[in-house]
Amino acid sequence: MSLDLKTKREISRQAITDAIPLEIPAIPFGLVLGLVITESGIDYLVGWSSSPLIFGGAAQLTLISLLGSGSAWAAAVAAGLVVNARHVMYSAALAPTFQHQPRWFRWLGPYTLLDQVFALVTIRPDEEPAAFRRYYLTAGAMFWSFWMVTVALGLVIGPVVPTEWNLGFAVPLMFVGLIVVGINKWPKVVAALVAAGVTYVFAGLPNKVGLLVGAVVGVLAGYLIEVNRR
Repeated sequence: MSLDLKTKREISRQAITDAIPLEIPAIPFGLVLGLVITESGIDYLVGWSSSPLIFGGAAQLTLISLLGSGSAWAAAVAAGLVVNARHVMYSAALAPTFQHQPRWFRWLGPYTLLDQVFALVTIRPDEEPAAFRRYYLTAGAMFWSFWMVTVALGLVIGPVVPTEWNLGFAVPLMFVGLIVVGINKWPKVVAALVAAGVTYVFAGLPNKVGLLVGAVVGVLAGYLIEVNRR
């Protein structure tokens, strides 16, 4: 089903309106990443180029931090992949929706499937394919443009921000906000609590493997609760 121009504008406007509150907590996150790039000894342009190449703030921060501390490339890349492993679960969750989309969207759409976009589209499960695609692409484009600019500003502004501001706190704060947006059923509450507990227990594992273990166990716990409720 094709959309008329008025409907397209309404959907795009809604996507922009929904995206803005989730972009605000990402501002200090981008500044932190820019600061880490400047302190890592990596060329600024090379460090910034990780934004369009990876387009995942947590994985970028992990990769740049490890490279800046002298870790081997293989170890840094492996840690980044572990941190981004949650996107595999995002893809699995959206696979039924993507099956109704054209081939070009199934190939290109996952590029902008970051945490914020996933949180937004999962609360709109009954969208028509064309409406979903419009909303998804608009939100994705918003976050992509925003992140490129924010990280670039971080390269300039990050080093002069007083350490007392503790910008690093923005990273967990942003993810807490995403969890609040996405949790609207008891299985999701259970999944989040179990994932947090398991991740804490296994936090000492190398290369941040504890994140992957917590995510997998949390998803499994939520799935079992959902099955038992049916």
